[in-house]
Amino acid sequence: MRLVIARCSVDYVGRLKAHLPLATRLLLVKADGSVLVHSDGGSYKPLNWMSPPATLRVTSAEDIDVEVGVIEQWTVQSAKTDDRLIINIHEQLHDTSHELGQDPGLIKDGVEADLQRLLADQIERLGAGFSLIRREYFTAIGPVDILARDADGSTVAIELKRRGDIDGVEQLTRYLELLNRDPLLAPVRGIFAAQQIKPQARVLATDRGIDCITLDYDAMRGVDDIESRLF
Repeated sequence: MRLVIARCSVDYVGRLKAHLPLATRLLLVKADGSVLVHSDGGSYKPLNWMSPPATLRVTSAEDIDVEVGVIEQWTVQSAKTDDRLIINIHEQLHDTSHELGQDPGLIKDGVEADLQRLLADQIERLGAGFSLIRREYFTAIGPVDILARDADGSTVAIELKRRGDIDGVEQLTRYLELLNRDPLLAPVRGIFAAQQIKPQARVLATDRGIDCITLDYDAMRGVDDIESRLF
């Protein structure tokens, strides 16, 4: 990856046109061919960019007709369209290149599989007397996240989401309709469990007789020190 800090102006020409006046910016040239233009603000998003595949051509001011003060011009040409990103550099303040190597990718913590594993191990969070039947209980329309029994011995189907919305409630409803056809399991009630549950999903679940439980992921994995809390 090449990192260049320069005083530059930037023009995007193609399906749309955009112009960035002269200012000091960070230019990222990545190994995949993409070029991104960043400022010191605006969060993580670049001000403008060219996605790969693309080619970068650097031309000196002596070889082209450019405005006064430009020392070189970058033309980033898209390989798929006629779109071009044109960067006119007036002053180059920093230029370094780094070999980053192969990136292993993002490893997410707190995904639904983690919630499922933790809740299966801590099934008593659903209520006293709960016991696990199994995780990923297979049905003809997909696996139920957790199947359990409550203190009365009744079957309970649990659908887990990180953020619970109406689609999750609809999914659990379909599971319940199918499971209640099995005389060995019926009657089966449902619990919709998530780290966050949207108000509309909670209303729909209540209307269908489905309980809602909000899960504290940090507490479940033992990193939430309740004793040190102020509230």
